[in-house]
This record gives sequence, structure tokens and C-alpha cells, in this order.
Amino acid sequence: MDILLKAATIVDTFSPAHLQIADIFISNGIIVSITANCQKAADKVIDVPGLCVSPGWIDVFAHFCDPGYEFKETLETGAAAAASGGYTDVFVLPNTNPVIQNKGTCQYIVQKTSSLPVRLHPIGAVSKDTDGKELTEMYDMEQSGAVAFSDGTRSIQSAGLLLKALQYVKAVDKTIIQVPDDKSINAHGLMNEGIVSTGLGLPGKPAIAEELAIVRDIELAKYTASKLHITGVSSKKGIDLIREAKKEGIQVSCSVTPYHLISCDADLEQYDTNLKVTPPLRTAEDRAALKAAVLDGTVDCIASHHTPQDRDQKEIEFEYAKPGMIGLQTSFAAVATALPQLGTEKLVALFSTNAAKLFGLHQSSISENVPASLTIFSLEVQWTFTADNNLSRSKNSPFFGKRFTGKPLGIITKDGLFLNHL
Repeated sequence: MDILLKAATIVDTFSPAHLQIADIFISNGIIVSITANCQKAADKVIDVPGLCVSPGWIDVFAHFCDPGYEFKETLETGAAAAASGGYTDVFVLPNTNPVIQNKGTCQYIVQKTSSLPVRLHPIGAVSKDTDGKELTEMYDMEQSGAVAFSDGTRSIQSAGLLLKALQYVKAVDKTIIQVPDDKSINAHGLMNEGIVSTGLGLPGKPAIAEELAIVRDIELAKYTASKLHITGVSSKKGIDLIREAKKEGIQVSCSVTPYHLISCDADLEQYDTNLKVTPPLRTAEDRAALKAAVLDGTVDCIASHHTPQDRDQKEIEFEYAKPGMIGLQTSFAAVATALPQLGTEKLVALFSTNAAKLFGLHQSSISENVPASLTIFSLEVQWTFTADNNLSRSKNSPFFGKRFTGKPLGIITKDGLFLNHL
């Protein structure tokens, strides 16, 4: 298939054409030419306002629920939503049934990649059955394609176990991913503890539960001189702690979710269960601190925390609803909307190149005679997310009907083109 991108701004610091506007001609998955005013005939011509092209985007924390919970999401539906959201690569969580905790379950995920538009990278479980008691065979999983290790949505509570895991992964140069949450502190909290939770009559989860976990985990990373990635950071103090750890030279990185940048606990006044997430939405002050951390470079990546839930787990009383929202298709638009002052270079770093560097993924530059692994997007296109253009199997999003400025248009890989409706 021949594809022509017209007047595309190339956003790739490793490309000789970085920040240039050019026509890009791609044939059978190979970038053939990067020129001005290309006249070659193509099967598909993409010419939209503000067209940009970057190395393929990477999501470092998404739940595809397969195997075991295919009624919420499958690898196929998750990959379709990811491609629509501009992702060429997705790290999938181990919280499946069976848990991704051995070479067989890793191979199951990896082998599915050959028939899907998106490369799926398994995150191997740190502990058996993610119960926080006994280490898995992480070396075997690394040899079978595990890109990192984490207990996923189940934050590791044992300091001793996390210390051993951090020591273990040094041998294979991998990273532990951790959601910061001390579950001994009001584990039954339904939202952020504060003025809003008091007014709504809902039990709160205080930010100190996150902050204590961050302090502990940073100290363990320092002690072991190992690599730790903290995802879902939601509080001002939490991000400040990570900023200081980075200044000390500790090998800690972090990601935030789009919904922590665009929403806060005040948005829960209508008891929208789709806004019930973990970690919970914090205050407007916390949200402002996260935005500042994105702008100053403290935040390394945007992680969707895509968590499908079926209707029975969301269309019930707030108290009983399961946490999480889908987010693959809206991540870019939510960040672009929350932080319109972010330039294209910073957006691409947050969605693509920083994650590739942190987790050791190979990324080809946008150059001639190189296989294509590209995301195409526009910061000018306006669009509305609806149930009709949702490609996830689940529908737990608070953003249906929301108008966004900034849209992922699709992906181009060696396997072909996945394009959103233009």
C-alpha cells in the first residue's frame, strides 16, 4: 500500500527533518521519500489541517483484560482502541486470569501481536498471582518478551518483596512499575479525602496513602540502585517527592494519567461512577501541581491507565462501582485540552520518545529507507468522543459527548495503515 502524507510537520528529534514541513511517501511500510511537493501517486493521501507525524506513541500502563475477562476487553478490541488513540505500542497489565506470571502467558500476549495493528508488550507480575507474597520467575518472562514488571493495579505492599524485586531486575536491566498506594490507610475510601468528600458524604482516601508509598519506594530504589517507575501520581506532595529524588540522581521516573490532568474531585459532585478511579481524583491544587510537573519535565510519560469495566460494575451506586475508566482514544486529546501550552515536541516526548528510552524500546527515526512506525495527529482538528466511535468493548468513559481540540488521526506501521475517520 502506498501512503502520502501532505505537508506534515515532522516531530522527531532523531530525524534530520525534525520540525520541517514535508510530504512523506510510504510504500509497503517503508518511508521512501521525505520531500517538498511530492507528486507520486498513492493509494491513500492524508491532507488535513495541522498534520503532524511522530515516532509511534507508547502507552506504559493499560489493562486489556485478556485472558480471563474478555467480556470487558479483548486483545483485539483493546488494540483497535489503542490504534485509534495513536498508539503503536502498549504495555498490558498482568492482572488477568491467569495472571501474566510465566513465560507461557507472556508468549500468549506477544504472539497475538502478529495479527494486530498494535504491538503489545506484556508487563510481567512481580509476585505470584499478584498477591504480594512470593516472587515470580522474572528472568523467564524477560526472555519471553516482558517489557517491565509490576503487580499492576495491585500495589506491592511488602517492602521486603519490592526490595528483592528491584534487586532481581537489575540483572536483566528492567524496571519495576508501581502504583503508589499504602492500603493500610483507609483502603475503603471511595474518593479523595477532603472538603468535597465530606460534602458528598463519601469516605475518603487521603493523599498521604500515596505519599508514604512514594517515600518508601524511592528509598528502596536508592538502596538497590535499581530502576523504578511510579505511575498514576496524583498529589502535589507526591510529585514534589519524585522531583527531589530525580535531583539526587535516584533512578526513578514517573507517569501521570490524562484524567488527573483534566479533572479533580469537585467533578464528582454528580456521583459519576466513571470518575471513580485509582488513585482517586485529587484537589484542583493537586491538579495544578501535576500540570506544572508536566511542563517542567518532572513527569516523564503519559499513561492512560485504560481500565475497562462492564455496565454492571459502573451503572450502580457509587459505593459499589468498580474503579477505572477507558482512556486509550481520549488520552492525547485530554492532555492537549488540559495543557494547550504544551508544544508538539513536549507532547511527543510524553507520549513516545521518553517511554522508549526509559523501557529500552527501539524506535526508528523518521528518515528515508526506514520502516514506518508512525503516529499521525493534529492539534487543530476538533472532534467529539461518542459511543459510536468508541472501539473499546467497554463504555466506562466520562468523556462521551465532550468536544476536544487535538486528535490522533491514526498509525502507520510496516503492517499497514489504521486511520480514524477524517
